[in-house]
Amino acid sequence: MSSLHNPGIGPSIHPNGVSSTPTKQIDLAQNPYASESKWRHVESTAFARWERENPRPEIGGISPSSHAAAGVRSSGNGPQEYKIICGPLLNFRRMEGHGRRWFGSVLIVTEGGGMIVPEKGQRPVLKLRRVGNSEKNVQFIEGLCLYSDPKVTFWRYDLEVAVRSEGSTWEYGFNCGKGPKVSMGEQVPDPKKKGNLPGEKRELREGYRFVIPAFEESMRIMFFSCNGFSVGTDENAWTGPVLWNDVLRQHKERPFHVMIGGGDQLYNDGIRVDGPLAEWADIANPKKRKDHPFPEELRQKCDEYYLRNYLWWYSTEPFASANCVIPQLNIWDDHDIIDGFGSYVDRFMKCDVFRGIGGTAHKYYMLFQHHLPPPARTYTTGGPSAAGNDQAGGAGQTANSYVHPPIKEPNYIYGPHPGPYVAEHTHNMFARLGARVAFVGIDARTERTRHQVNRPDTYEAIFTRLYEEFSSAKQAKRPYKHLILLLGIPIAYPRLTWLENIFSSPLMGPMKLLNRRVGFGGSFFNTFDGSVDLLDDLDDHYTARTHKEERNWLIKKLQVLSARFSVRVTILGGDVHLAALGRFYANPKLGIPVEKDYRYMVNMISSAITNKPPPLAVANLLASRNKIHHLDHETDETLLKLFDKDPGPATKTAGYNCVTMPSRNFTIITENSPHNTTIVEASTNSTATNGNGNGNGNGALPELQPPNPLNPDASSLPPGSIHSHSHSYRPRLGSFLSSRSHNRPASVDNPSSAASTQTGNSRSKSKSGLFPRSKPDPRNPLYEGELSCGTKHRAADPRLHGRAANDGSLDVCICVEIDRGDATGKTQGYGMTIPVLEYEGEVPEDVGYLVERRASIIDGDKGR
Repeated sequence: MSSLHNPGIGPSIHPNGVSSTPTKQIDLAQNPYASESKWRHVESTAFARWERENPRPEIGGISPSSHAAAGVRSSGNGPQEYKIICGPLLNFRRMEGHGRRWFGSVLIVTEGGGMIVPEKGQRPVLKLRRVGNSEKNVQFIEGLCLYSDPKVTFWRYDLEVAVRSEGSTWEYGFNCGKGPKVSMGEQVPDPKKKGNLPGEKRELREGYRFVIPAFEESMRIMFFSCNGFSVGTDENAWTGPVLWNDVLRQHKERPFHVMIGGGDQLYNDGIRVDGPLAEWADIANPKKRKDHPFPEELRQKCDEYYLRNYLWWYSTEPFASANCVIPQLNIWDDHDIIDGFGSYVDRFMKCDVFRGIGGTAHKYYMLFQHHLPPPARTYTTGGPSAAGNDQAGGAGQTANSYVHPPIKEPNYIYGPHPGPYVAEHTHNMFARLGARVAFVGIDARTERTRHQVNRPDTYEAIFTRLYEEFSSAKQAKRPYKHLILLLGIPIAYPRLTWLENIFSSPLMGPMKLLNRRVGFGGSFFNTFDGSVDLLDDLDDHYTARTHKEERNWLIKKLQVLSARFSVRVTILGGDVHLAALGRFYANPKLGIPVEKDYRYMVNMISSAITNKPPPLAVANLLASRNKIHHLDHETDETLLKLFDKDPGPATKTAGYNCVTMPSRNFTIITENSPHNTTIVEASTNSTATNGNGNGNGNGALPELQPPNPLNPDASSLPPGSIHSHSHSYRPRLGSFLSSRSHNRPASVDNPSSAASTQTGNSRSKSKSGLFPRSKPDPRNPLYEGELSCGTKHRAADPRLHGRAANDGSLDVCICVEIDRGDATGKTQGYGMTIPVLEYEGEVPEDVGYLVERRASIIDGDKGR
């Protein structure tokens, strides 16, 4: 068996960032054609050829024979010791009792297993306690086996704690005197490395701590997406996933309560280049490629590839350290399966190979990212079709394996029907994020086709649940003020319809033919349905012409919800590998103040936290396409001029580009709590960057963080930094038109003066002005919360973020990487504030039921 299909053992990094044991220097035979170029969207032909010509040698790894003692058992007796090869992974699940109880889960993956689960008393045990509390309230939680086969076993631990009147810190750990011993095993190596990698021990911490906010407080949120590298990327040139160092630094200074993954939590695209689908991807004839079977043998190889990639990536530092201390909520996207899954022509998406890997990827998505048992079987060619489930495979899949029965939980909103290519129901999520913030995450991949993101009845199930939750919260006098909607892909974003038209034009036909016959164009065309490679990315977007009707319907549906419950909707999106901030808003001619505008919805676009960004020219092209779009006569849309300067001294965008930032990033969202008894006031307009012990890069600003359980050595607030307020601080939020000539800083009237005062980058930006005198430009700030947006905004300053008001607004900060070669991952913050909604007017008419668009009918038999 090829080493690729036999997960092995390799080096690991201690949570403090230092190797736990000396590492032997090994020639890993890196592919010399890996590229650091931002222009390369996929691997080069030379890269793929080198992979084929240099197969991996056999790597010793996880196999039934190497773990016989912990493998299939003839009785219910478990092993004397469990070795963790991945985890612990901490998930947030939901809150109940209108925020009185918090539910989460911990997942560990241990070596070995089989079809017989150890009896109670023989399973690994987790200890949970509240920090600072006596040992009387300690919980001992026995693991629930979700899945086990001769290679690995997945254990889930359900956590349930009471939310207290003050914030609380909780600690969990193993080896608590109950059950068998638990130790940290050896990390599976990077599947892309070549050579025999020796195993290296990792350390199991005594305890892992997480924080739950007080009953009257909302959660502090960290959002990320695109957490991996595209195939063919020179990862050394991008210093790996180093922005997680900054995430952990900021978490230590001021804890995050939840970490939201917007898709592409890892990249599985290598399965078609150096994995078990390499030979299939090399089939030149598209019909033969489409008709290729997916037998049980190929399914097993793909299963081992996905398992190995998950085990390696989720154990890679510093990402691994964040996984065990910040509770997660995740939805998946295409790279969690394979690049472009769901956005190719219907007849190709229904081929056996794609249906097969869709089911296999879903299996590990459920286990690793949701801590749920997978379906007992996934699709194989010729497998039985039980009860209409054409995803079912052969009985050999469950040989020597155990799969826990399905677990239904109230935090999920299940799609009524299975998806067209992954024959499973969508797992959309709802959760209360503390006192006043609701969260809904839409699974936009399981039901996706080229012409439809989600089915109409799935949307109906989601909005029905939202109306129920919002009505119940209002009745309980615990109303929501904000709704965080996770879509994964941007919905307020520049259009590239002209590019779609070119790539899908009949004029491309001869080029496609030459590509199939003689390889003309190389990687410009994808190896799946033969279309232009970038077309699947364009078809993915809500702004693509194929999704326009669905997109507009969704926004109008959200407007009705927002108006009915006076809740501010904020949308999170990733996927595009750059940072931006789009927003919908009332047509300026209506003269509606933003705080009373239910149409005002911000789309935070934060991507990628690890993958390389697009070239400067692409970011500038998108900026040039930042038009004022009209959803209808009353709703407009555009990107905000957020980026007042480039991060650090390097030039990353053109002088006119103030709206797209091609640099790695993540986002922080914090409520300005109505219960803030102290308001931090800014005494300087200096910008600050994150990156050292006090939250800024140059050390010029004093640390204002109060002590917290995760960082007991942090300094307290210095004298004179805060002022007690007996009343609510609420900045005056004027309408767009009335704001044009009032409350503008001096720099607005004199842009040249503003440019001359900017720091950090010698290149001045043309966006220094906010409201031009000649004509209102909605790409500039619409209200006071957007004034001075960027590095000078209060939300960009760690001292002031979430502390400079008590009006219930949300401070938002996009943390952008300064230098890709800096292994510490320092970031520059760009901030703005999202106001609460105060709407008591008439609720707009509902938009009714969305019409379904079936890809099989639209694509027809010709494909593209």
